Amino acid sequence: MPDTSVQKVDSAYSPKGEHGEKYLASGKSISMRLWENEQPGEAKPPTTREYETVGYVIKGRAELHIEGQTVLLETGSSWVVAKGASHTYKILEPFTAVEATTPPSQVHGRDED
Repeated sequence: MPDTSVQKVDSAYSPKGEHGEKYLASGKSISMRLWENEQPGEAKPPTTREYETVGYVIKGRAELHIEGQTVLLETGSSWVVAKGASHTYKILEPFTAVEATTPPSQVHGRDED
C-alpha cells in the first residue's frame, strides 16, 4: 500500500492567522508559516512565545529586537528565536520570510497575545 501521509499545501489557499501570517505545511512537532509583503512600520511591543522559531528572509529588510540585541535581517539571512525569548520585529522595507516553529505555533493558543 502506498504512503499517503504526504500532503501538498498550496499557499494560495492557506489559512491566515490573526497577525497576517499564512499557515503552510504542519506536522505533529513542526509547522511552517509565510509572512508575505509585510509593510514597514513601528515595532510592536516585545512578546514571548512557547515555541522555537527559525526563519529565512526571502526579500526585504527588518530588525529583530531580541533580549537586548538588535539583529538586521536582510534577503538571505536566517535567524533563531528561542522558546521564551522576549522579542519583536521592526519591518524596514517590504518583507517576505518563511518561518518554522516547533512545536507548531497555531495550535493550543500558542500565538495568542
